[in-house]
Amino acid sequence: MSPDFRARLTAAVKAYDVRGVVGEDLTEDMVRALGAAFVDEVTAAGGLVVAGHDMRDSSPGFAQAFAEGAARRGANVSLLGLCSTDETYFASGLWNAPAAMFTASHNPAEYNGIKFSRAGAQGISLDTGLAAIRDRAIVFLESDIPEHPSPGLVDQRDVLHDYAAYLRSLVDLSSIRPLRIVVDAGNGMGGLTVPAVLETAAGLAPLPVEIIPLFFELDGTFPNHEANPLEPANLVDLQRAVIDHSADIGLAFDGDADRCFVVDELGNAVSPSAIAAIVALREIERVRAQGATDVIVLHNLITSRIVAETIREAGATPVRTRVGHSYIKDEMARTSAVFGAEHSAHYYFREFWGADNGMLAALNVLAELGAHDAPMSSLRERFTPYAMSGEINSTVADVSVATERVRGAFASRASEDSLDGLTMIGTTAPTEPFWWFSVRPSNTEPLLRLNVEAADHDTMSRIRDEVLALIRKDAP
Repeated sequence: MSPDFRARLTAAVKAYDVRGVVGEDLTEDMVRALGAAFVDEVTAAGGLVVAGHDMRDSSPGFAQAFAEGAARRGANVSLLGLCSTDETYFASGLWNAPAAMFTASHNPAEYNGIKFSRAGAQGISLDTGLAAIRDRAIVFLESDIPEHPSPGLVDQRDVLHDYAAYLRSLVDLSSIRPLRIVVDAGNGMGGLTVPAVLETAAGLAPLPVEIIPLFFELDGTFPNHEANPLEPANLVDLQRAVIDHSADIGLAFDGDADRCFVVDELGNAVSPSAIAAIVALREIERVRAQGATDVIVLHNLITSRIVAETIREAGATPVRTRVGHSYIKDEMARTSAVFGAEHSAHYYFREFWGADNGMLAALNVLAELGAHDAPMSSLRERFTPYAMSGEINSTVADVSVATERVRGAFASRASEDSLDGLTMIGTTAPTEPFWWFSVRPSNTEPLLRLNVEAADHDTMSRIRDEVLALIRKDAP
């Protein structure tokens, strides 16, 4: 191990996962040490730890190295093999075991990483254990991993059938109207999970859906396009195919298939906020039918205003959170919220141990669409009444200086919120169009992330352009 491993590992451990370039930021020796450190942090010696991996070339080796380190510190490790991130959450929840998923999600092919979970699919962030795992791993890299008096064993388990059956038990699609669905897996793990959940690859009964596959071949080099549907360029193939096949809807999954994006029958992208509102309504109605009274739904501060409005109109309580899956998972547990949503298309479900599951969100959307004759575009229009900028990133010379410049310029015409970065909410008259914007710093780069929403496009564009000019005034 080269002497710079400390700096490399420190850089690879992010706010709520591990992510870096294979062979540079992340090596099998580092992963082996992280596996040992993880077992110590979650006190898993003598118990079970599960590990899964995506289709990247380095992922099987990383999973094996992790298992070696974890077993050396006394954990019994079950390797799940190829799976989606939410399959590891399923195993973690079902067996109440800590878990690790080897994936770099939507990042390019040269990257890989680790998403850790405590038992019961609970998140781990830098503030709640990830820093301690990093620091222990550094010690193990410096002085080797001491063997536990009772080293663990390593075996293999396949959870795909049980995972698919469990999701189907949560959302019943058996009686929906027939739907034609184009699915773009982006050569990621959706190519494994979609045939299992929506078709019969896992041995389940057929559903009234026709799946038209795009890029289902598992290929960690991503030969067709990056597996990041948040970027509009990566939706073009899906949008074209939906039109060409006269499909009812299009679905796009990211590389590890824990996020799902939707395209309507006209080829228009449906915002994650609209999907959040649709699923929130369904989840509220479901638990109300079971007799629930005090229903809580979470949404991060970047989601559209329509999300909180929809939750309130349905008689539930919206709770606004910071951005980041570990924060949402913590709040899901603390509040016993039935559902949670982020602007990045992460959707969290109480019936899925509070963890995020893009496939479960997709099932809810298909159930809603299939229960009515109206097209997906009508749902998109209903839940997209306002204008949003989307997230705009700017490289700045000094994050704090740029943020203060924005704060000062808007102080007299907006109220300030500091839940996560800087949010300014326009103090407009009742007859004036509302607006708000959020400016948040990146955890790892000299970037500011801007999101703007307003009652109409002209207002949104005006506020967006003014804030961007302030942010980029001293751009390098």
